Amino acid sequence: MGSCDASQVQAPLASADKLGPLLALEVNGRAVSMPVSREATLLHVLRNDLGLNGPKYGCGLGQCGACTVHVDGVAARACVIPAHGVAGRSITTLEGLGARHDFHPVQQAFERAQAAQCGYCLNGMVMQAAALLAREARPTPARIRAELSGNLCRCGTHIEILRAVEDAAARLASA
Repeated sequence: MGSCDASQVQAPLASADKLGPLLALEVNGRAVSMPVSREATLLHVLRNDLGLNGPKYGCGLGQCGACTVHVDGVAARACVIPAHGVAGRSITTLEGLGARHDFHPVQQAFERAQAAQCGYCLNGMVMQAAALLAREARPTPARIRAELSGNLCRCGTHIEILRAVEDAAARLASA
């Protein structure tokens, strides 16, 4: 495994001459408008400019799922989305999915199932599962596995994660 330095993880702070046009969008139900570099990804804006740490920087290629957010309700990989490409859209991060004392049913199910070890993949798993359950009230276990197959977990909590999503689906369907 190679090493990486901070410049690979965080976008360099933009100088005044590198700032692009204003970016206006809705993040977690709140209107946001700020000058953003044309090169900035949605992940960098969410983490570096807005201080939202739910979405994680993982692979930077949209392949691991750690950076998953909802764009207009659809699960999307924030590390590969140009920030200006989502202008005017609604973005939901893990922080906006549920409140600290009023978790989303998927977050509650993950907590009940203790479906995390290191927690790095948790953002992507929860956001992907919440998007699935918003589309399908009663997904089969095979459908849940297929939906989460693009989200990587290196800790081995896959069984607990699958149980958590099945539990959330059952509770949402009976509500």
